[in-house]
Amino acid sequence: MSYEKVSQADHIIVGTKQTVKALKKGIVKEVILADNADTYITDWVVKVAVQENTPYSFVNSMKELGKACGIEVDAAAVAIIS
Repeated sequence: MSYEKVSQADHIIVGTKQTVKALKKGIVKEVILADNADTYITDWVVKVAVQENTPYSFVNSMKELGKACGIEVDAAAVAIIS
């Protein structure tokens, strides 16, 4: 499951803007997005991920994605960089 990928990754970037910046730099291995986030946010990240040929997947909950990142707030997007 993708929550496990996030919690076990050595380096992650949390947040939509930071994820897009990292995608454009070409340092992202995979993007994890929350299915319950606003679609205008996730659509933007997906568009950039497709342009950069970076795999992406969706998880169910922003709250659980935030927990997997070790933060106490919800997360819409997470980039795994290593």
